[in-house]
Amino acid sequence: MSGRWNRGRLIAALFVFLCAPFSQAAEPLPTPLTLRQALQLADGEHPQLEQLQAALAIAEAAYAGAEADDDLTGGVEAALRVIEPSPNSTNQEHYDSWLKLRLSKRLYDFGRTEQSIAAADAAREGRVWELLELRQQRRLQVMEAFFGVLLADLKYARENEAMSIAFIRFDRSQNRQQLGETSDLEVLRLQRLFELSRRRVITSQNRQRITRSQLAISLNRPDDLPAELEFPTLALGREAGELEPWIEKVLQDNPSLKAVRAAVSAAEQQLHAAQAADNPVIRGELEAGVYQRQLGGRNDMSAALVFELPLFSASRVDAETAQRRAELRERRAELALKQLELRQSVLELWMELQQLQAERIELEVTSDYRELYLDRARARYEMEVSSDLGDSMVRESDIRLKQAQNDFNIALTWAKLDALAGELLTDQVPAEAAEGER
Repeated sequence: MSGRWNRGRLIAALFVFLCAPFSQAAEPLPTPLTLRQALQLADGEHPQLEQLQAALAIAEAAYAGAEADDDLTGGVEAALRVIEPSPNSTNQEHYDSWLKLRLSKRLYDFGRTEQSIAAADAAREGRVWELLELRQQRRLQVMEAFFGVLLADLKYARENEAMSIAFIRFDRSQNRQQLGETSDLEVLRLQRLFELSRRRVITSQNRQRITRSQLAISLNRPDDLPAELEFPTLALGREAGELEPWIEKVLQDNPSLKAVRAAVSAAEQQLHAAQAADNPVIRGELEAGVYQRQLGGRNDMSAALVFELPLFSASRVDAETAQRRAELRERRAELALKQLELRQSVLELWMELQQLQAERIELEVTSDYRELYLDRARARYEMEVSSDLGDSMVRESDIRLKQAQNDFNIALTWAKLDALAGELLTDQVPAEAAEGER
């Protein structure tokens, strides 16, 4: 019993820890908003969290109800009676009112109550792990939305730069046209390129608004769109190591897998409880009464130890047992399927990290090349030699966008892998990166 009580205290502590942040009052989003702040806000009020919090409260109530099933029960029974006594009775009074107090407690039912409590406890534990899994998924959503805003801003900067260059070329062509140095066809070609760039700028501006709305909604602040975000300094030098240790850790610590394991345990206990439904019951009873009409067969107080043995229950117990056995089979199949899915997810994330790291090295080399090429283009421009300076600047912005996208993909992939391994993303930005944010 003490082990069950300690486990209950642990579940209750987890319940308080998981649910405490939800009651925080909403305040305006900080400006600029950092990644660390956004991840902390992921625990704020949100319909998804409220839904699972309510489910956990229901599981808590079900557990309390299972524990109270064998509690002491009591009741009072009273009657105001008028009778016509038998002629043979020695007591010829007509008033036969009485008041009784009855107390009853189930003392032992050969495992039925114990199994029901264990099933409710396992179901409650499963809800706790489901809530932890949701908190992780909420952080991943917020992180992805945060990165989406930054990428939208970078893309807008690139498109705006390309539009400026296209406009300068179009404007110069108009001047040369007036001097007879270029054809109408060339002017229209450059105007078409400018209009194409302008449309892309409008599209990127819309994307800025859309991504900010997505981030605000992920934080449950639909009317508080973040105006400015601080670009995080991410530590991306982690080594993934071998695949097998990751698979072992995920299969041991994954919250959703623990929730399914708890569901299997609950189904097992429910099956045992169903099988014990027709077990004998030992119950203690105490009755005290006050009678207006005294008779020899009436006792002012009585105590009894009652033994109940069901003789038959038709097919009710068999039907419930069959249902519980089928549910257990379903839960076990769900557990096996979840393990297979997690193995595949770990493999895909692990391999994606390898690919992203290789892409990162490629982009670093490309960035070095673009920087040198841009320096040469500037030098040729300053010497008034024909140069593709504008195109070089756009390509430089494009490589910066690709590098940022690669960095964010690496950080997000690591976060997904850590979440699968059961690590709550409370401090996703590493310590050395946090210094960079300050």
